[in-house]
Amino acid sequence: MFNSHNHLSGTGKYLLGALLLSFTAVVCAAFSRAGNNDYDTARREVLLRRIGHELLLQSGDSTSRVLPVQKIAENEYQILFENDLTFLPDSLVNTTRRLLAKDPLARDYVVNVLNCGNASVAYGYAISKNVKDDIVACGGRNQPRACYIISIKFKPEGIITANAGYILGGLPLLAFAGFIFLRSAKPRRKLPDDKPADTFTLGSILFDAKNRKLVINEKATDLTTTETRVLLIFALSPNETIERSRLQKEIWEDDGVIVGRSLDMFISKLRKKLEPDPNIKIAVVRAKGYKLEIGS
Repeated sequence: MFNSHNHLSGTGKYLLGALLLSFTAVVCAAFSRAGNNDYDTARREVLLRRIGHELLLQSGDSTSRVLPVQKIAENEYQILFENDLTFLPDSLVNTTRRLLAKDPLARDYVVNVLNCGNASVAYGYAISKNVKDDIVACGGRNQPRACYIISIKFKPEGIITANAGYILGGLPLLAFAGFIFLRSAKPRRKLPDDKPADTFTLGSILFDAKNRKLVINEKATDLTTTETRVLLIFALSPNETIERSRLQKEIWEDDGVIVGRSLDMFISKLRKKLEPDPNIKIAVVRAKGYKLEIGS
């Protein structure tokens, strides 16, 4: 009963740790995205200045300035100009649509061209992520040269939805991280006789894969890296046939070159080093591969 209680208590701690990890990650993601809003805003203002620049060029003005973009509300901006200009509505619509397509949060917005003197609307239109919902009228008519302000108001839901999308989209990753955390935190069973996982007993021979040695009657025999890799495959599946193609693939494929006779050479070297124990041998399985036979 005591052990069962401790196990449940330990499991509870792991679950709590995973939940705290996930919660922390979600909060960090939210704050990270909030911090990115400053970047998104700055990038949007650059795009808006680009719109103003192209409107001046379309108006035949390549020298006057686009004044600093003004943010008059959370999702509303104004583009101002140093001099008067004229514009073609179709060109204005196409320019804003093309440039604001580079803003991932600008899906729905309304554009109004205001007269500087009285803020009356000289021209306006609405763009939606669904093209069929666009509202564009009076195209093809040149507007008189005058002082204009381009006012662009973005639908706020676009930003809120994007933030939610970043957080919700990260939840599967958080769940996977929690699973990995639980797996790594779960107590591991001890191996029999408390031997390291990279140590194998092959008859009377101790195979130390980590240090690349065979220990026979307290006498150590060194193995090469390749010999160790070959013997490790056999040690993990004693008395089982290992296909020749598998040995070649696992040992040499990463090096990019597979030499057929190389395997035979290393098998021969291993046989000599295992000779002190007559109950151990690497046998040929005809037309298949090899088998590490360990007798009693």
